[in-house]
Amino acid sequence: MPQRYWVETLGCPKNQVDSDKLIGSFQRDGMEAASSPEEADVVVVNTCAFIDKAREESIDTVLHLADARRDGAKLVVTGCMAERYGDELAAALPEVDQVAGFGVPVQIGRKPTTAPVPKLDLLNLARPASSSPWAYVKVAEGCDRNCGFCAIPSFRGKQRSRSEASILEEVDQLGAKEIVLIAQDLASYGRDENRKGAIVPLVRAVAERVERVRLLYLYPSDLDDELIDVICETGVPYFDLSLQHVSKPLLRRMRRWGDGDRFLRRVEDIRAREPEAAFRSNFIVGYPGETEEDHDQLLRFVQEAQMEWISFFEYSPEEGTYAMGLDGAVPAELMNERIRELRELQDSITAAKRAELVGRHVDVLVDAPGTGRSHREAPEIDGIIEVPESLAVGELHTVEIVAAAGPDLEAQACR
Repeated sequence: MPQRYWVETLGCPKNQVDSDKLIGSFQRDGMEAASSPEEADVVVVNTCAFIDKAREESIDTVLHLADARRDGAKLVVTGCMAERYGDELAAALPEVDQVAGFGVPVQIGRKPTTAPVPKLDLLNLARPASSSPWAYVKVAEGCDRNCGFCAIPSFRGKQRSRSEASILEEVDQLGAKEIVLIAQDLASYGRDENRKGAIVPLVRAVAERVERVRLLYLYPSDLDDELIDVICETGVPYFDLSLQHVSKPLLRRMRRWGDGDRFLRRVEDIRAREPEAAFRSNFIVGYPGETEEDHDQLLRFVQEAQMEWISFFEYSPEEGTYAMGLDGAVPAELMNERIRELRELQDSITAAKRAELVGRHVDVLVDAPGTGRSHREAPEIDGIIEVPESLAVGELHTVEIVAAAGPDLEAQACR
């Protein structure tokens, strides 16, 4: 009987792609997917180490699955925590049979501490066909930036871009209607190989193969006119901008580019070109040195920008980062108060932007019975559109928005 696997994925979409690559390698080895972790011969936890809460969730998940697995099943920890804290993690978790960094083959038999074996090129491994109408495709690994709050380059390494041919081959294999391109620094794709601007022809090439192409994680200084134009040309004018803050002095302490005025002008410019453009961003609250004036600037920006989607995150101290040596720590209570104020403001903006769509006709991709998305909603991140269950899954349909409830919409089929 073939051995069975279970892969539990935590963290960002980039981790989901890594898990898909691992699943592909299991299937090539003749293994089968288990229907639950309790029935698996090998249980893998793909961990996240981005902030404290993510690490806590990863550890809790490992311990839960250690108890849940059947007798004799192997428990493997991989992903960011395994790469960042390999030996330490192996020593602290005797329940785990293997701690394997990125691309390290899972060993089914004997128990090593950390796997001293050659790494696979996980980035370019083949994946199974997508089980949903959309799929993430990672175009590069690592990051060449030096943001003050981020430890990712210390364990993901420098940026390493894939070839366009390998990406397009993966797109064809997945068979999805919507491809979501991702990377730590997506707009810099190809720059590590002196292929500046390579993201533009890549987006065009993917758009020729699928109904929709969407881009996530765009650093604002790299969002030039050519990239904006090609995003609009795809028919999915969705702009996910990694801004982090708007106060110029604070952004410099973050080792980041830009300021609120520049960001606002860019948003207004995009809307002038494409009135149907949708925007998402994320901001760190409570970075060392953040003042009341900085916070007020962010509130004003949120109000003026009127983005569809914004996420706010508490600053999390990360060992080995530039920010760990900065003064001006923001008390947790004040940080939480600022986040509550920002989220209340953005929730009202999101609700109003969604209500504006009532009565409009939009094209949706049906992801599952009764659930669809237009170009304004990225999968797993933003709100959804409730559609009639009679609409075929995996197909594009034109619907009429009839109601809004916070981030979500309700639609009926057009007659």
